[in-house]
Amino acid sequence: MMYDVIVVGAGHAGIEACLAPARMNKKTLLITSNFSNAGSMPCNTSIGGPAKGIIVREIDALGGQMGLTADHTYLQMKMLNTAKGPGVQSLRAQADKKAYPHYMQKVLKEQENLDIVEAMVEDLIIEDQTVKGVILEDGTRYDGKTVVLTTGTYLKAEILVGHEKHASGPDQQKESKFLSDKLKDAGLHIQRLKTGTPPRVEINSIDYSKTSLQPGTDDELAFSFQTNHYVPIEEQTPCYLTYTNERTHKIIHDNLEKCAMYSGLVKGIGPRYCPSIEDKVVKFSDKPQHQIFLEPESKEMNTIYVQGFSTSMPHDIQEQMIRTLPGLENCKILKYAYAIEYDAIDPLQLWPSLETKVLHNLFTAGQINGTSGYEEAAGQGLIAGINAALKVEGKEPLVLKRDEAYIGVMIDDLVTKGTKEPYRMLTSRAEYRLLLRHDNADERLMKHGHDVGLVKDKVYNQYLDKMQGIYQEIERLKTIRFTPKDEINTMLVENHSSHLKEGISAKELIQRPEITYQMIKPYIESAHLSKEQEKRVTILIKYAGYIEKAKRQAAKQIKMEEKKIPSDIDYDLVKNLALEAKQKLSKVRPLTIGQASRISGINPADISVLLIYLKQNYSEDSYDK
Repeated sequence: MMYDVIVVGAGHAGIEACLAPARMNKKTLLITSNFSNAGSMPCNTSIGGPAKGIIVREIDALGGQMGLTADHTYLQMKMLNTAKGPGVQSLRAQADKKAYPHYMQKVLKEQENLDIVEAMVEDLIIEDQTVKGVILEDGTRYDGKTVVLTTGTYLKAEILVGHEKHASGPDQQKESKFLSDKLKDAGLHIQRLKTGTPPRVEINSIDYSKTSLQPGTDDELAFSFQTNHYVPIEEQTPCYLTYTNERTHKIIHDNLEKCAMYSGLVKGIGPRYCPSIEDKVVKFSDKPQHQIFLEPESKEMNTIYVQGFSTSMPHDIQEQMIRTLPGLENCKILKYAYAIEYDAIDPLQLWPSLETKVLHNLFTAGQINGTSGYEEAAGQGLIAGINAALKVEGKEPLVLKRDEAYIGVMIDDLVTKGTKEPYRMLTSRAEYRLLLRHDNADERLMKHGHDVGLVKDKVYNQYLDKMQGIYQEIERLKTIRFTPKDEINTMLVENHSSHLKEGISAKELIQRPEITYQMIKPYIESAHLSKEQEKRVTILIKYAGYIEKAKRQAAKQIKMEEKKIPSDIDYDLVKNLALEAKQKLSKVRPLTIGQASRISGINPADISVLLIYLKQNYSEDSYDK
């Protein structure tokens, strides 16, 4: 049988990568070594967080699955950075380690157009640098028009603890022994990366009186725009906070030579923004303590995830370290921490569609591309799956711009700048983060999801109705006026806002920093908006000036993105172009002047030289949109 799309791996990237084409009516095959492990969470049992939570919203707006599953299976839901502006607010769910993958597996089994095979892929079928399918460990061949690799941390994976290491994937799963060598033989550059996970301790062996309670947010919160059920705050599972101290740090310093990272055993590069506890203690030696969050893993398990305490120390040293933490003096370790090394490809070998430049019809997504995190993986998996399906249809790929989505920022960073360490999405990476908010992911991306067929008409029409209600209300608020005699003055004084001295519109009132739409609702005729619509009205009014400024800045960059670079250009022929620029442009092969300008080492002078060369040697139609 010929499949339209073959997806290898059933982690968070693989799930989105196979569901997307199947829902786009493409015959899809998912191959995973262990289906019961599909959607598993070998590290932190959470979904979302700073920037990552917005990625999950974007996945949902495009028609992906992660947000819906998180909403149906969470233990706790929390909105982060509520004291700050909307550009950095993100949702985070404490997920249920058992319920989340069970839900995902049910979705996969019930999905039309999706076949599932339990096996290990050992090689690719390649003809004339074009991938035509996959070869399993037992020699079985599956033909496919496109292939998406989402192999996570399984390629030549090794577990490291102390001075010992052994071949294994996460949670003692079988590693992929040969596939990365096959990719290397086919011309892809392979790099070695490293990540890790902390210990798990018995839930009742902790003295919580010595820790700080970390409850969820008492509000109706969800990742998916389709979710309309919420777990009440009193039914959510709490997390707790404790800290390292001088005794913890002394044990670490005294035993650094026993740690896999500092003994020289680790060869891969670890994540800068999710370091091990020993890395934090060494690199931030001026800090007397570090936060450690105690997070329950599942209603079906008696384990606590000790977030912030990743380590590759030997087991006996781990026991000494963890028992210095307040509340964990007598804790029982149920699973020891470990580091894991694995192979990944250099993402500079990818087009923005996530198809490889070396092998046609081969797409990659997730940690194989050098990223860390479930959310980053799922976002890439969704885009890779969509673009694999679009390629089968002979259509242009979906490439999200930097002012459209965090997913767009992430992929552009990877394919333009590359990464030598596990890449993590941060709000600081996005220059237009006021445009890439938690609340407006649907406004940014749902049309894309509808255009490719993942967002159904009913959902899309509901979105259109919602947005019409929001903008109609903003216009109506311009016509509603208050005078110094109105009773609204009492509310203004109570909220530390100045008393009215002259007439003012309701819209102008909401522009005051301390006033929201919800505050003035009792004083105006009801517009019957949902809570989500009310919050959006406040944001759009209050931050209108900043939003418009960001849009103008983005529009300038879009002009650079519209200047295409011909695919046949030979950079060695561009006179006066710096040698470094020639080398990097030849390696990355940017598709636009905008992308070229973001390559590390390319300066404005190089861009000016390139623009002159294009104007002199190509017609405007060949490099302008």
